[in-house]
Amino acid sequence: MGEFKGGFASFLVLAFFLSFNIVLLVHCQLLPIVSDGGENTSQIQTYIVHVLKPEGSKFLGAEDLERWHKSFLPNSTLDTGEPRLLYSYKEAISGFAARLTPEEVRGMEKMDGFLRANPSKRLQVQTTYTHKLLNLSTLFGAWSTSNSFYGEGIIIGVVDTGIHLPHPSFADTGMPPLPRGWNASCNLPRGSCNGKVIGAQSFKLGNTTNPPTDIDQGHGTHVAGIAAGNFVDNADVLRLAPGRASGMAPKAYISVYKVCWKDIGCGMDDIIAGIDQAILDGVHILQMSFGANPPDLPTSLDEDEVAVATYSAMQKGIFPCTTAGNSGPDPKTLGHAAPWDMVVGATTTDRRIRTTVTLGNGKQFHGESAYQPNTITNQFFPLAYPGSNGQLDQLFCLNNSLNGFNVKGKIVMCVAEVIDDIEKGGFVRNAGGVGMILLNFDISGFTIFSNAHHLPVSHVSYKDAMQIKDYFISNSAPTAKITFGGTIFGIHPTPALASFSSRGPAKYNRNILKPDVTAPGVNILSAWPVDVGPFPSNLKQKTFNFLSGTSMAAPHVSGIVALIMSKLKNDNKRIWSTSEIQSALITTANPFDLDGKPIFDEATLNDSANILQRGAGQVNATNAMDPGLVYNIEPDDYVAYLCGVYSNNSQDVQIFTQDNTQCTKSIPGKRLNYPSIGIGMKSRSSRTTIKRTVTNVGDAREIYSATFIEPPFVRIFLSHYQLSFTRLEQQITYRITFTMNGSHPGSGVIGQGQLSWVSNKHTVTSPIYIAF
Repeated sequence: MGEFKGGFASFLVLAFFLSFNIVLLVHCQLLPIVSDGGENTSQIQTYIVHVLKPEGSKFLGAEDLERWHKSFLPNSTLDTGEPRLLYSYKEAISGFAARLTPEEVRGMEKMDGFLRANPSKRLQVQTTYTHKLLNLSTLFGAWSTSNSFYGEGIIIGVVDTGIHLPHPSFADTGMPPLPRGWNASCNLPRGSCNGKVIGAQSFKLGNTTNPPTDIDQGHGTHVAGIAAGNFVDNADVLRLAPGRASGMAPKAYISVYKVCWKDIGCGMDDIIAGIDQAILDGVHILQMSFGANPPDLPTSLDEDEVAVATYSAMQKGIFPCTTAGNSGPDPKTLGHAAPWDMVVGATTTDRRIRTTVTLGNGKQFHGESAYQPNTITNQFFPLAYPGSNGQLDQLFCLNNSLNGFNVKGKIVMCVAEVIDDIEKGGFVRNAGGVGMILLNFDISGFTIFSNAHHLPVSHVSYKDAMQIKDYFISNSAPTAKITFGGTIFGIHPTPALASFSSRGPAKYNRNILKPDVTAPGVNILSAWPVDVGPFPSNLKQKTFNFLSGTSMAAPHVSGIVALIMSKLKNDNKRIWSTSEIQSALITTANPFDLDGKPIFDEATLNDSANILQRGAGQVNATNAMDPGLVYNIEPDDYVAYLCGVYSNNSQDVQIFTQDNTQCTKSIPGKRLNYPSIGIGMKSRSSRTTIKRTVTNVGDAREIYSATFIEPPFVRIFLSHYQLSFTRLEQQITYRITFTMNGSHPGSGVIGQGQLSWVSNKHTVTSPIYIAF
């Protein structure tokens, strides 16, 4: 399961016309909108309540904390007998989740210690090959040259839809002994985890007894396999893309926290409970592939409850990794944007699962599909295009929309998305169609998917779709055939930014550039709990599937973080702070593709992705493990940053710090020691000076020289043009001054550039984002 893909504005237009039940749209499944309800009333809903512990108070245990949380409630149960209190959080936030009415929340506001109550929103869940593409398993890649130990000793907490433990990707072959002191619960059937999956728990509306299995969704299984799946030989999807499957960190441990459910989605109260337990258990990395879609995107940091919870995790040295979202290509669609969260966008690989459409006039168009039957025929079939009449339900080949159309024995043209495309193919097959051409909508551009369809299909780009439609309209008896090309490598440009990948800016984070980096997220092969395709054999032990989404991109980065942590641990070096690891990933990312050209944006015909779309660029695993210099952010600096965000309102800051923090100083986002640089220059006279501090984690003696690309209309001046280090862990502070160069380009324009510190061994690059 992936997140919804496509621009929200276009979705609104479609939703206005379509007359089927309202649903939350996700890539692989439709989730019904449901109520949190405890009673049969619209007034009762679940709230996340933030409270400030009394000064000097010491809670002796979970029971004392829960008793104090209950003291805020009007009573312990609803009229139905259901408990009001769903979760009493211990680490992720200072607070609880409870069923309340708005009036009861207003009454609670007068109580000592109350900070804020937010309604619990619902979020949506947002490889045989990518370890080679990201240069892990090549001769001089991260696995072979950096003592990464394949992520050994590191625990990745996968907060998702659970896991299918019988899959061989989660076998404990070759795994080291369990971490000392680890005692997380395992609530899988028979209570049996193993030496790979060392914890498995679930959270659903206050209930923690449901088994965290993943038979009916698959998303968590797929994500866990990308991050830390063990080696599996002879992996494929319907005999396509064969190879040796592996996650990024195949020897890392996995601890599972199921918070997303087929019937209710991902409740924020459940998500925080999962993060809370992961912190208590002591995971090293939080892997979170879920987020909000428009119109429910957070408008402030405190409105993003995940950011509040991950702030606590970050303060305890746990690395939070999450998704940009799948609401692109529209701008300002990021589901996450806190500076301490690693936010990952999605790119393509150079592998295609090729199917080719040949029209009756001889023109060919290459698409994709993972169902490619052995019986290849050169027979042409008549083309049918039910949506040519302008009716949207027929345009998208929705259920029952083909009634009255003669599509028997024809290849049917359907516009992609709006509903699950595999299900759409089922409607075509049931109506008698022999094949389907999936036509991209304009906002989907060149991004196409290799789904395991149930009939011959070719999913083609918007550019090709326009030509196919023109052929259909201009011919009285149009025909086509679909042929199969199998697995193709070497497609360029690679990587390219997926059209669905959400884009910045997120203005509520004060010019902190997001997303941070991109990683492979289109047609990613990973573990799957059930057979796929039209003829399932019911073998569930070794099934793989292709999925697309930023959900697939984030676990690539989580696995790379495990490699970094494992390397430091096994080399007996200081474990970097979460901000230093984030710095290593950002400053070594590549804004160019394999041909040395700027990363292409697949939502367009010929434009490259800008800094608000691809962040620093494609993650580079090998270089991130040896970045040379890192930027660290001290805990007090995060507090000062939050004080700046909230205009020195200490109560808002206390939601994050969980104590009686008072704002004594504040800094704007541009002054946070972040590895990327974002500033505003609103007039011709604008002049800004900021400082950054780097820590040497490369060679003891190393000299770096500055090179930079100035954004248009801007001049850059440095206090240092050379940084000379004589020892490890040495820190040097430098200043950067930005001034306008000539006329101001006008409000709303963005500028991009970069500052690189280059030695004989390392290149440390900070992306620069200017908001004019």
